[in-house]
Amino acid sequence: MTSTPTPSSLDPDIAARLKRSPDGLVPAIAQQYDTGEVLMLGWMDDEALHRTLTTGRCTYWSRSRREYWVKGDTSGHVQRVRSVALDCDADTVLVQVDQTGAACHTGARTCFEADVLLKDADPLKDAAAADSGAPASDQ
Repeated sequence: MTSTPTPSSLDPDIAARLKRSPDGLVPAIAQQYDTGEVLMLGWMDDEALHRTLTTGRCTYWSRSRREYWVKGDTSGHVQRVRSVALDCDADTVLVQVDQTGAACHTGARTCFEADVLLKDADPLKDAAAADSGAPASDQ
């Protein structure tokens, strides 16, 4: 991330639980709090997580620019934090937000609507096909 680690004010108990990548980051999934819509994935280090927890605004670490950024500071597409949780392995953060405007840098509501690989799959039909050895399309 940086040549000199940034001291963080993150609660030491939380910091001790985090399982970070070799570069000190954890993925942070932003989800619309009331609909469950997955909006985007960003990266946080301890300081970004601390800022997110204490300011009520999502702060991320930009791996390309190598700096912190607060969602919405330049675009106006603000993410107001409603809740923050760690997954069961403490290696991913889920931030439930109230998103204003687009979450994606492309201007789309989410980062996951432009390149859908599978849609409207029928899990029961797919499971039956797997059990019979036939492709799902043949059922």
